[in-house]
Amino acid sequence: MLTTDSMREELHKLLDRIPADDVPAARSFLESLLDPVELALRKAPLDDEAETQEELAAVDAALADPAGDVPLSQVRGRG
Repeated sequence: MLTTDSMREELHKLLDRIPADDVPAARSFLESLLDPVELALRKAPLDDEAETQEELAAVDAALADPAGDVPLSQVRGRG
């Protein structure tokens, strides 16, 4: 049975063997293990469902009028 220290040593050896081009992806993956939200997003199934016309129209409307004059306190529900 591997101890935590021996598993860490093994992990360090594996990291040293990762090709340079893959280091950023490995780092991103390891960082996601520290953040429960990021980890949940990584585990979530891919949303491959096409957007409906209603959804596309809502995005277009939101981009056309970003409502830049809304105070932050109102956005946060305090206004």
